[in-house]
Amino acid sequence: MFYDRTKILIKAGDGGNGMVSFRREKYVPEGGPSGGDGGNGGDIYIIGDNNITTMIDFKYKKHYKADKGENGSRSNMHGKNAPITILKVPLGTMVKDETGAVIADIIEDGQKLLVAKGGRGGRGNARFMTNRNKEPKFAENGEPGEELFLNLELKLIADVGIAGYPNAGKSTLISSVSKARPKIADYPFTTLEPHLGVVEVGDDSFVLADIPGLIDGASQGIGLGHDFLKHLERTKLIIHLIDGDSFERSVYEEYKNINMELTLFNDELRDKHQIIAINKIDIPGVEEKADEFIAMMRAEGYEEEIYKISAAARIGLEPLMYKTLDMVKSIKTPIIFKEEHRIVSLKEKPLKVEIIDGIFEVTGDDVFRVFKMAYLDSDEGVMRFHRALVSIGVDALLKGNGIKEGDTVRIYDTEFDYVD
Repeated sequence: MFYDRTKILIKAGDGGNGMVSFRREKYVPEGGPSGGDGGNGGDIYIIGDNNITTMIDFKYKKHYKADKGENGSRSNMHGKNAPITILKVPLGTMVKDETGAVIADIIEDGQKLLVAKGGRGGRGNARFMTNRNKEPKFAENGEPGEELFLNLELKLIADVGIAGYPNAGKSTLISSVSKARPKIADYPFTTLEPHLGVVEVGDDSFVLADIPGLIDGASQGIGLGHDFLKHLERTKLIIHLIDGDSFERSVYEEYKNINMELTLFNDELRDKHQIIAINKIDIPGVEEKADEFIAMMRAEGYEEEIYKISAAARIGLEPLMYKTLDMVKSIKTPIIFKEEHRIVSLKEKPLKVEIIDGIFEVTGDDVFRVFKMAYLDSDEGVMRFHRALVSIGVDALLKGNGIKEGDTVRIYDTEFDYVD
């Protein structure tokens, strides 16, 4: 099965906790604080890999979590930074955030994208020694790593895509000009997933994509139209293959209908270069239909060559492939989006207070970060936590919501008694 989209949850590693310890050695009175810093949490990267062709691995594993940084220890020993976590994706993968906005387009082997930053390691108590506080009895826990959903969508990287109605002969064409071997049968919708083939023309070559057949309404998603049309977006040009032996539509109707679906899908497909080829020319009566279609196109001002071929009988394929190669060389590869560096922008959840069953519940990214990094095992640590809440505006927000001394405040899974 060809898997070309998935949604995953990624969580970068939390930073390691700082250590609270004091130097206690013989003959060294009042040795002072010696707690080391925690290591940084692991980052998560997405990397393009030319050896991967589908997203089948993401079907069975949806959650990815990087390692936590090592905690600091005594004698000012810092914890190790956690290793990075790498997610390999096939070339042509578009990385999108939860809203569908494009983050990056992975189109090169080894292209690397930082998608979740690991948390900073917490500072040990040695970092907080001052002239006024020579024995700080608190440290800092590690910063939480970033957590977010990503949508991964694969759009095949091919030079040329074949577009047409079901049973137009697309699979037969790609099997006749390359070593690709898709399923071929004399009924519509034989091909339900894209296939790639390398076409060798003299000493040159190009990649050809067999796109499953399109039907009327494909641009609105009918018949999996969206799933198929998206694979044409990255191609340089389209071979518009027309079934010359269709009993349902004339050659002209087939051409106009497919072009309408491309136009309705997006402007890029509408404006993409096309080579028109009428297939099944070896069947009696088709050549006459083809000549009639060519005359109509000339009357409309279309001056490019229209090819009459038979993919099954291998008639007219060589000039079609040479023309295709010439156009491939002259057209630049479309790039939807490319960025080598970190571009993920996490939307901050604002500070908010809700009163639930008489409890003042505080949420928001700032308060979550302060809470997670707070050291609550000493009075000094609790006081520092309180000052941090005041500095980010929690105290003012609680007072604005009518809190009184003795009321209960909940910050995530921990409850406190409010003291003014």
